[in-house]
Amino acid sequence: MSGYTRNRHCPCARCRAHGLMGAALVITVGVLFLLDTNGVIAFHQSWPVLLLVVGAFIFMSRTASTENHVEPWSSPAPGNAQMNPQQGMWDAPVPPPPPRPTSPDQNSQVKP
Repeated sequence: MSGYTRNRHCPCARCRAHGLMGAALVITVGVLFLLDTNGVIAFHQSWPVLLLVVGAFIFMSRTASTENHVEPWSSPAPGNAQMNPQQGMWDAPVPPPPPRPTSPDQNSQVKP
C-alpha cells in the first residue's frame, strides 16, 4: 500500500485507532495518578505503562485494516455525488430526479 494519509472523518480501522490514542493516554494517566494517590504504586515507578500504551496504539494504528479508507483530498465519484454533512464523506452518486410532465394529460395524478 502506498500513499496512506490519515483522515479524521474516515471509517477505516487504521484511522479510528489513531484517533483513540489521545483518549487512551488520558485514561492511563488518570489511572496511574489514582493508583499513586491511593498508595498502590508510585507514579515514578509506573510511568513506563504510558510507553506501553503509546506503543500498543502505534502498533494497532499501523497494522489495522485500511478497508473502506477515504483519502482526505478525494474528489467525488463521477456523476452526481453529494457530500453527506453528518459523515463528512462522499456518498454514492445520486440518481437524477424523474422528468416532470409538460402537459396536464401526461400527469397521471391530476384528474380532470
